[in-house]
Amino acid sequence: MSEGIIFSIEEFAVNDGPGIRTTVFLKGCPLRCAWCHNPEGWNPAPETLLKKGREEMCGYRISAEELAKRLSRDTDLFRDSGGGVTFTGGEPLLQAEFLAEVMDLLPDINKAVETSAYAPEESFRKVMERADILLFDIKLIDPDMHKRYTGADNGPILRNLDILKASGRPFIARIPLIPGVNDSKENMEASADLLRDAPGLKRVELLRYNKIAGAKYPMLSLTYAPPFDETIEPAIHDTFTEKGIKMIIP
Repeated sequence: MSEGIIFSIEEFAVNDGPGIRTTVFLKGCPLRCAWCHNPEGWNPAPETLLKKGREEMCGYRISAEELAKRLSRDTDLFRDSGGGVTFTGGEPLLQAEFLAEVMDLLPDINKAVETSAYAPEESFRKVMERADILLFDIKLIDPDMHKRYTGADNGPILRNLDILKASGRPFIARIPLIPGVNDSKENMEASADLLRDAPGLKRVELLRYNKIAGAKYPMLSLTYAPPFDETIEPAIHDTFTEKGIKMIIP
């Protein structure tokens, strides 16, 4: 059995896929999104946080068998509510081998994976084929802007999106609305054009910017200084419904 590193398990989640869910946060992320509200998920290794003047360990190692056993305790609840388990992060595909092993140990539980899809094709396919539904994050379509605001090119993300579309597997596209960054009509139209022919697309979710995103940075001796005006309300465009795509704002 392999080991992975996680930093939180949250029960009774209702916004991370269908039904009542348990959400598992895996450590490590290759992106550095300027609006990230989980900076404790960046480092793939366990690290120390400073909370209210006290040191607290963030992240711990756990075997695939142990994690699957813990998640299986709520199988009846998941079945009765139409829920299941959601794996997020950080970026869960950074631990694709471990994640795949855990998912194989949960044959009777609905499994969702929230991912930026910034990962090698092999890792993406390995996890996609085991997931009942993917929550696919889409941030920016323009490659230069994507690199500016996330620190990475979006080429691998778009290639994995093509793989997902071709597979026909069910997914929800999630777009965080960041004021002055990706809330333009041009970016929404480009996103809609990429998604409109996807047979497995269930809906698009537009997620409002979390204005308390910077609260955790001092715990990691980091400064939150987003290169955009976080006090402005992001624009909302009805581009998706105009193109025949179901859209909601949770």
